[in-house]
Amino acid sequence: MPLVSVVMPVYNSAQTLGAAVRSVLAQTHIDLELLITDDGSTDGSMDLIMEFARQDNRVLPQSAPERGGAARARNLSIARASGDYIAFLDSDDLWLPSKAERQIEFAATVGAPLTFTSYYKMHAEYEGEGADFVPNGRVVQAPERVDYRAMLVQDHIGALTAMYDRNALGTRLMPEMRKRQDYALWLSIMRDGVPARGLAEPLAVYRSNRPGSLSSNKLALVPHNWALYRDHERLSLPRSVQALAGAAWHSLRKSRI
Repeated sequence: MPLVSVVMPVYNSAQTLGAAVRSVLAQTHIDLELLITDDGSTDGSMDLIMEFARQDNRVLPQSAPERGGAARARNLSIARASGDYIAFLDSDDLWLPSKAERQIEFAATVGAPLTFTSYYKMHAEYEGEGADFVPNGRVVQAPERVDYRAMLVQDHIGALTAMYDRNALGTRLMPEMRKRQDYALWLSIMRDGVPARGLAEPLAVYRSNRPGSLSSNKLALVPHNWALYRDHERLSLPRSVQALAGAAWHSLRKSRI
């Protein structure tokens, strides 16, 4: 059984999927599996996934039975994962070669079941590989420690850097929300009294300003954050307003990196 299960949802990502997959398979820590769930792509993504699976038996492909969104695709992968650690990478982002190795070491050293790292931002049109990425100074810095209260006013965890220990936390699925499902998962873990520990070293690369990405439109995220605070976290109206204002401010700051 592998130590790390990497979860990757895919939808019409043929242009960037190859580099994302290779960034996982090229990790210095090789004891891992890559669980890819295709959510009904029409651009040949599934053919590309199957080719990777033929070349490397650590790639475990699956087609979702019907379109269900990123949360459901991730959950289908999590449900068939066999690793002790669950990690996440979207099909248009990249891991740097030592990401898994360094984060496993860090989690063991600090004794944390939920960890994350700093990461670089790159332009959406970047065409290189994870192994070739040249540090560019655009770093989203991971704080040393984040608890539930701090997390409510800013999502400090880039999903491409997150990793949780199933032995400590059990198998945790993402709420099937259209957006902010990863944020909701981190909050649900922290609500149980588990703080997240951040590794300052940047170990992943996030593709920013992606065409058609809702996350690139900060105003479009406001109703999704509001629904998260009110419906998922069941915060009071004043506390929801406070959290939303804090999230908007921190999101604006991060967008300038």
